[in-house]
Amino acid sequence: MKDQLEGLVNQMVERGILFDEAIGEFEKRFIKRVLDRTHGNQSRAAEVLGIHRNTLSRKIGEYKLDSNGHRRHTR
Repeated sequence: MKDQLEGLVNQMVERGILFDEAIGEFEKRFIKRVLDRTHGNQSRAAEVLGIHRNTLSRKIGEYKLDSNGHRRHTR
């Protein structure tokens, strides 16, 4: 896994991806995956992630995710 991560980081650096953009994308995908595994149970997902339930709720809104971890469609 470390080799895969190293390769990904190298690609991101080569493509000029900004640090904040990389962190945000990682965080969003990590949260989505945990929400999928907890079947949208935000309390359980927060516990798995090691963050407070309110923090998770704020991040779900920030990344426009629904409780199942999928992006909300905005019109």
